[in-house]
Amino acid sequence: MLYLYRLPGHISGEKIIKVLRRDVFILIKKILLFLLLLILPLILFYLTVASIYPDILYGEISYPLFLLVVSFYYLFLWVFFFFSFIDYYLDIWIITDERIINIEQEGYFARTISEQRFYRVQDVTSETKGFFPTVLKYGNVYVQTAGAKERFFFQEIPNPDQVRDIIIKLVERSKAAHHS
Repeated sequence: MLYLYRLPGHISGEKIIKVLRRDVFILIKKILLFLLLLILPLILFYLTVASIYPDILYGEISYPLFLLVVSFYYLFLWVFFFFSFIDYYLDIWIITDERIINIEQEGYFARTISEQRFYRVQDVTSETKGFFPTVLKYGNVYVQTAGAKERFFFQEIPNPDQVRDIIIKLVERSKAAHHS
């Protein structure tokens, strides 16, 4: 599966160690929020419009206006969910044996790709805060560097302690080879 990824600025002989996305629980949270926002207007409709103002459904102006508002709501909801999924799916962190590559989708038509070689890494920190992150073992990894982008941020990734250990080993190996 790792061979499916095209590396920006591929280095000859470079091997992919790990490809990371946010934890799947983050996507599940977004889907549950979407479903809640999908059902909420139906509940509110039956509690208010259908029981208190049933005439709104038969009005010459009120019915098309009601449909227009509901259509805008669901269109906005769909666009919001689609953007959330695109943001989840296209934010990728790739760890190779030579460098870290950070690919961030910023909106529909903006993407930032940054990379950092391991010999520039100064510090690697993993962080797990909260009930769900602790139980489901996802969190953040911060990579402090001496490069132009001083801090790489792996957000809500699975097994952050394991990722930190992998990066530390690669940094030590790179620095030993770089100083030789």
